[in-house]
Amino acid sequence: MNVKRWVALVVAVAVVGVSLMFNMFATIVSADFDQVLDGADLEEPFREDVIERGNDGRIVVIELEGVIQDTGQESPLMAAGYNHQQLLDMFDNAMEDPTVDGIVLEVDTPGGGLIESEEIHDKIIEAQETYDKTVYSSMGGMAASGGYYVSAPADYISAHSSTLTGSIGVVLSGGIGGLNFSELLEDLGIEDNTITTGPYKDILSGTREMEVEEAEMLQDMADEMLDDFVDVIVEGRDMPEDEVRDLADGRIYTGNQALDNGLVDGLGNLDDTVEIMQENLDLEDPQVVRYQADFGGVGSLFGGVVEQFTGNSNELSELITVLQQENSPRLMYLYEQ
Repeated sequence: MNVKRWVALVVAVAVVGVSLMFNMFATIVSADFDQVLDGADLEEPFREDVIERGNDGRIVVIELEGVIQDTGQESPLMAAGYNHQQLLDMFDNAMEDPTVDGIVLEVDTPGGGLIESEEIHDKIIEAQETYDKTVYSSMGGMAASGGYYVSAPADYISAHSSTLTGSIGVVLSGGIGGLNFSELLEDLGIEDNTITTGPYKDILSGTREMEVEEAEMLQDMADEMLDDFVDVIVEGRDMPEDEVRDLADGRIYTGNQALDNGLVDGLGNLDDTVEIMQENLDLEDPQVVRYQADFGGVGSLFGGVVEQFTGNSNELSELITVLQQENSPRLMYLYEQ
């Protein structure tokens, strides 16, 4: 067996081993942490930090950072990073608050799950149509795939000139399920004895080659989800469908390119976006607040310790998120580097 095959084997074993050990450790720690949470007051999961003081209306900034994926209940290892349910709660609070005139979604994400992206998209539509709130999207370093999906219905989209956006499309992703180890296992003399109740029950198995009809089935699923993505942009941006499909080949665009292609309305940072909203809503001196996570206790303590040693607790949090993902593949609106 050549060197490349040995390297592939070592990498595969390492990935599976680390994932299994981490999931076991996270389960044990989370179980103990649940006992701590029993006596904790979680009625106020986030707070309002005043960015600009004012007395003529209110603008709320909600941050969307990290992979858009619902990883479930927060654990001490997930004190920092994206919290899907909390983001939805923030939208509920902002849209139901009669003193709020506008919401700015600050986006910095490569995208994520189809369902999670759709839930954020629907919250924006609800805020606009049910509560008559103006919603803007301010794109940061990246607003790709699902990041653009959630931005599409916004009343105004801004981006930095160097923002990476676009990546309009669907990818079948997750864990090691998309990899094929069949030749490697054959060289090692390892036989797969998986028993299934149907020819497609182990579709995308890593221990056998994919059949042509299986690839066609999965492609049909991805194409169906792409149609939904295209419809969201057509409706949100009021663009012709053929024009959107020309842009929806998975490529990424800079902010400048996105502006030229009609995917964003203007260039600027968060402050510029808030200022434009202020002018468009005819607010002379609005109060601008940012909703911030306010989760105390063991989780925050752990995050602080990590930051002392690594300098960036978000990096560890994102790594943990990846390790906690299910090994089974899933369709995602995600830009994969």
